[in-house]
Amino acid sequence: MDFDLNEDQSLLRDSVERLAADLYPSLESRQARLKAPLGFPAEGWAAFSELGVTGLPFSDEDGGLGGGPVETMLVMEAVGRNLVVEPLLASLVLGSTALRLGGSAAQKARLVPDLVSGDLRLTLAHTERQSRYDLADVATTARRSGDGFVLSGAKSVVPNADAAGLMVVSARVSGERRDAKGIGLFLVPADAAGVAIEAYPTQDGGRAAEVSLSEVPLPDDAALGDPEAGLPLLERVVEHGIAGLAAEAVGSMDALHTLTVEYLKTRKQFGVSVGSFQALQHRAVDMLIQLEQARSMALYAAMMVDTPDAAARAAALSAVKVQINKACRYVGQEAVQLHGGIGMTLEYIGAHHFKRLAMIEYQLGDTAHHLRRITQDANGLLAA
Repeated sequence: MDFDLNEDQSLLRDSVERLAADLYPSLESRQARLKAPLGFPAEGWAAFSELGVTGLPFSDEDGGLGGGPVETMLVMEAVGRNLVVEPLLASLVLGSTALRLGGSAAQKARLVPDLVSGDLRLTLAHTERQSRYDLADVATTARRSGDGFVLSGAKSVVPNADAAGLMVVSARVSGERRDAKGIGLFLVPADAAGVAIEAYPTQDGGRAAEVSLSEVPLPDDAALGDPEAGLPLLERVVEHGIAGLAAEAVGSMDALHTLTVEYLKTRKQFGVSVGSFQALQHRAVDMLIQLEQARSMALYAAMMVDTPDAAARAAALSAVKVQINKACRYVGQEAVQLHGGIGMTLEYIGAHHFKRLAMIEYQLGDTAHHLRRITQDANGLLAA
């Protein structure tokens, strides 16, 4: 199998890496960007849009650039390597995937041009306080009313909700709280009547929000696809999110491993660099092994995320998340150990990579959750 990038993919990778490095030349520049009202400055988002990144997921027919999972992987790896704070995971991966896979031709015609230009951002609002990682656990309701719907409920830890013009919200049209059927995905304007957004910073430098929905009126065409059969679409969106997180984690771990090796070469003890001690060399190599295993899983995610076999796709992405989670924890903790005290100081960029990797481990499913999914799938195959 050929894993080499083609000319367009190589150009995309180099262009995004160069832009991210220009926007984030130092920790001080990143901290300054975080002080913007939305957690990122408008010119940063405009720069990614001008490069064409925001139009990447959509086909040429819909007005996008026709990129696929590999192109998204390249962008998200640059995001991780440079600790980019612009909401590319929320809008480019989660929100845009929902629209791309579930939107009608009319919805795409109306929304894609503004997404491509950067004038509109999307996010996914599906987590509820009681739901943990269970995508079918939806208490938010969508009541049919005339020619549309009325949404009521609340969503938690919605990424970059305060910067989004539209939210893709999961809501129950019928059935009990944990039923797989009866769930729909709806396009909800952030400024719609009855929507309240309480935003806050997260530990890794990002932003999230608690979103309350109080009798929010929506037209019939706000639903993405069948309003009572949206769970498979939601699952696919989350799978694309896992693939994006895997690539971001690889970029961050790569940068953190490089920082650690450089530190071992320059830090002196007993008159020599600590990198000359064989025990520390072995630990740095173990970090590299974890990084390369994670890189292989990120490639596997890009290969499997669009496969038509839902069962194979679900098992593959859960396996990816398990390995990525383990690598995030190992590489992050080893980097702190090998750096010593400086590895935990917020004045050092390595500590911020550690914090982002720690968050990725729990985003879109922790290790125990995805191990359970893999075990359940295996038991189902054995029973069959």
